[in-house]
Amino acid sequence: MHALWLENHRLRLRDDVPIPSPPAGEALVRVIRAGICNTDIELTRGYYPFTGVPGHEFVGVVERGPAALVGRRTVGEINAVCGTCPACTGGRRTHCERRTVLGIVNRHGAFADYLTLPIENLHPVPENVATDAAVFTEPLAAALEIQEQVAIGAGQRVLVVGDGKLGQLVAQTLALTGCTLTAVGRHDEKLALLAARGIATGPPDGVGRAAFDVAVECTGNPEGFAVAQRAVRPRGTLVLKSTYAGALTLDASALVVNELTLVGSRCGPFAPALRLLAEARVAVEPLIHARYPLAQVIAAFDHAVRPGVLKVLVQMEA
Repeated sequence: MHALWLENHRLRLRDDVPIPSPPAGEALVRVIRAGICNTDIELTRGYYPFTGVPGHEFVGVVERGPAALVGRRTVGEINAVCGTCPACTGGRRTHCERRTVLGIVNRHGAFADYLTLPIENLHPVPENVATDAAVFTEPLAAALEIQEQVAIGAGQRVLVVGDGKLGQLVAQTLALTGCTLTAVGRHDEKLALLAARGIATGPPDGVGRAAFDVAVECTGNPEGFAVAQRAVRPRGTLVLKSTYAGALTLDASALVVNELTLVGSRCGPFAPALRLLAEARVAVEPLIHARYPLAQVIAAFDHAVRPGVLKVLVQMEA
């Protein structure tokens, strides 16, 4: 099959990668659309020593698997777990001690004609959700994970730092809680997308010190972390949604003195994400900046790293 291959921080398109054969309990999925995520970009910079096919945001059609799923559009949770280790039996399945992660850890990913995933990971896409929109299920679920970890509601002052792909989804989902929300970033055209949905926006240098109960860092750079940390009141909560290829320097003394709660947050629940898409309670298609065929996936990555670009999609078929 055709597939994008990452090795030694370099990407190349191959046409000789074997079509995967699903083991027991897994399904063969023909990929029809995939999205380029910041994590994919960070992998090319050394975020994690991965060799193989990257990509974890996808929509595909099941070709081999349960009859109820064959022929249906599906999306898939990216962590494939053992189900028996202490993390799995303790309710921490996304931290399975033997997990593989689609396109990130020991499992070929979505920038290819086919992939395999456990059947239990697959979720049918509602008929009224467009394929392009469904690609956002995984990052939208990641945005919703914040609300699984931190109680957020009316009256709380919440800051989202970052107006990129993830920041857009985090802000839209947090806005549904009724909190007093502000999103800050450096790109007027991106902030305008949020302002159009009634979300207060502004520049990072306008953020007041200790002015928020919760701050969510979505920039993936040390400057964004510094803005978020400065913005949280004593005994407030700082949520980290970014992955960093390099080391992050932080003011640990301020964390202790101000008794801040630091929360790392990554994968989240797919079912609520699909409901939000089906009910049109979030707007994701305005975030799509470009589409490329798989044959031009290298150019798609080059486009995705340009300043100001939001989501770039890779199309395996029209």
